[in-house]
Amino acid sequence: MYEIKVSGMTCGGCVRSVTNALKSLDSKANVNIDLKSQLVTVESEKGQDDIVSAIEEAGYTIVETKKLN
Repeated sequence: MYEIKVSGMTCGGCVRSVTNALKSLDSKANVNIDLKSQLVTVESEKGQDDIVSAIEEAGYTIVETKKLN
């Protein structure tokens, strides 16, 4: 599980965009986004590099990534 601080998310559309990007990477991923803190929590079989790339390809900037567990 990863906790990723993402810059540039400002609305529900951003949340949908990031969620869709991660779900297209791994349809079974568990994605939770807190828009106020701009934290994305992802539980996925994919690795950190793939997850970060999917968020960046959706147009957002990664500020920090932490592996949880």
